[in-house]
Amino acid sequence: MNIRKLRSAALAFSAAGVALSLAACGSAGPAGSNVSSDSATMWGLTGGNQPVLQKSVESWNQANADKSIKLDFFANDAYKTKVRTAVGAGEGPTFIYGWGGGVLKSYVDAGQVADLSDFVAQNPNVKDRYLPSVLKNGVVDGKTYALPNNNVQPVVLYYNKEVFDKVGAQAPKTWDELMALVPKFKEAGIAPFSLGGQSKWPDLMWLEYLVERIGGPEVFANIAANKPDAWSDPAVAQSLTKIQELVDAGGFINGFSSVAADSNADQALLYTGKAAMVLQGGWIYQGMKKDAADFVKGGKLGYATFPTVSGGKGDPANVVGNPSNFWSISAKATDAQKKAALDYVKDGMFTDGDTQALIDSGAVPVINGIDSKLAASPDKDFLTFVYGMAKNAPSFTLSWDQALSPAQGDAMLSNLDQIFLKKISPEQFVATMNATIGK
Repeated sequence: MNIRKLRSAALAFSAAGVALSLAACGSAGPAGSNVSSDSATMWGLTGGNQPVLQKSVESWNQANADKSIKLDFFANDAYKTKVRTAVGAGEGPTFIYGWGGGVLKSYVDAGQVADLSDFVAQNPNVKDRYLPSVLKNGVVDGKTYALPNNNVQPVVLYYNKEVFDKVGAQAPKTWDELMALVPKFKEAGIAPFSLGGQSKWPDLMWLEYLVERIGGPEVFANIAANKPDAWSDPAVAQSLTKIQELVDAGGFINGFSSVAADSNADQALLYTGKAAMVLQGGWIYQGMKKDAADFVKGGKLGYATFPTVSGGKGDPANVVGNPSNFWSISAKATDAQKKAALDYVKDGMFTDGDTQALIDSGAVPVINGIDSKLAASPDKDFLTFVYGMAKNAPSFTLSWDQALSPAQGDAMLSNLDQIFLKKISPEQFVATMNATIGK
């Protein structure tokens, strides 16, 4: 997940805001040791794929001193604030890390990212590298503005097998089974679900899957298409009601609104046995593999698809999450920076070494021809599970906060936080969000 946002409020920041404190970031270390002020700049995210990206850039810089890249890392939420401020001021990095969707479109509409269509057409090896279903998420109005840069990331229901064995439970296959597990775990002194509520975006995974299971992908497709009163679809209010019923039942760990996903606190609650389950992105497997190797390697980690909902219209095989993360190239970069960036995209990304490093980290690269490599991995059970989720899904819906416009995404996360805190009703949420349509 793990994790995701250009947001309109940040455009009001002054250009001086670009120099935000770097307290939440780390430099690339050796990757930045032989770079100059004229180098292409790249901002990446800490955790997950950080070691793979850092090594990739280091190798590139060693072999291409005249086309070097200066890489800095930021925690997920801090990055989203910093990049939206920088892009809004026309001073974004050469490589703009994103998720596609409405946020990418906002960059395109503002003239902040370069059209990569000719580059892709002239380099068929680049286009053919990717899974087609993922590649299309970098396309806006028929033109390519972003290319996938790492792994496929569906949202997964993770569970602690030891805790489940303790109460004699099985992974829930239906919503009713999920709700029935809540009192069992509470009686055992275990929180049914961990949740990084402080970060807000983990809340969204619950709404995304419930709406999908109840109403099918068409519900959000209409919302994303800005159809009038699209949030009034009954599936939305029903999903919000189920979320609040789960909150009322004590389904989430006490103090979930203070748990931060950026620090991996939500996943730590799972592998330490304080919580039985967590609904999170496919990316957190990498964090748990690193921070809780005995838990992962010892067969204590379970994972499943999101439960079905009785009477729901959605296909149980449909998934939500991030098809991948993407690189866009800043339209404001110098010609030399753009050339260095495109050359890296063409020749420095998804080398055999990088691809294997992603797999070794516990991730599924978004490229063709990796089946045998996944099968040979010690993590093959999880990797093939995730690959199958993405490959076989009739519908793979992009995380809503990325698919919507920045203004809508901000409003949605703020109001969904209020839903989880029981400060507003489903009806109030629907009315507020209908008012954002078209903004």
